[in-house]
Amino acid sequence: MGKQKLDVLVSGGKATAAPPLGPALGPLGVNIGQVIAEINKKTAAFAGMQVPVTLVVDEKTKEFDISVGTPPASELIKKEAKIEKGAGNPLTDKVADLKIEQIIKISQMKEDNLLGKDAMARVKEIIGTCAGMGVMVEGKPAKEIFADLAKFKDKIESGKTELSDAELKALEEEKKKLQEEIEKRRHEFEATADKILKEMEGKTPKEIKKKMEEAGIPDTIIHEKAPKDAAPAKADAPAPAKK
Repeated sequence: MGKQKLDVLVSGGKATAAPPLGPALGPLGVNIGQVIAEINKKTAAFAGMQVPVTLVVDEKTKEFDISVGTPPASELIKKEAKIEKGAGNPLTDKVADLKIEQIIKISQMKEDNLLGKDAMARVKEIIGTCAGMGVMVEGKPAKEIFADLAKFKDKIESGKTELSDAELKALEEEKKKLQEEIEKRRHEFEATADKILKEMEGKTPKEIKKKMEEAGIPDTIIHEKAPKDAAPAKADAPAPAKK
């Protein structure tokens, strides 16, 4: 007999015996409640995040070892920015702002999983993830901050990660403003969509959708507002052959 290995992704500190974890543990012959309690103990610091966990079980003794990996960079960014999810349209919507110290902190936590060979390269990787989530860095869209990274060189190389209470408070205020801007833009897009619907009453769904796209309305709102295409008519069943 050897050892069996199980890789799972759990919610930090909140793993349960429900699927998919419980059924996966069953065939291993371990005390499921004990394993879950240990997983939750080891992942408590990652509350609110999805955490990769590796379980190795001795097939003979049923003794087990649990190792906790680092959550994906996107999860760490959401945790640091205190947001539940990234932007639906990161090109136009910005949901939060992070300081370079927070980017450095995340890059340090993910150091073993990043491709960058030095601190600067690893920071760039995390900023790239921010760009895809609509999270700004130092008050600028993530892609634009790359040109300014040289002025943060000392902080990056020294590994500075601390922020003052005043800086944290300012970030929270900035996040609220960004959320308000997103809501305002959404209302404007919805108003434009409603106007197009009224002006194009009687037109085909395809024509209406095209007009909305030309007006720059996001796909999510077009999907909500535009009329749906009619379902294709079912073909009549062939008449039975005459005998």
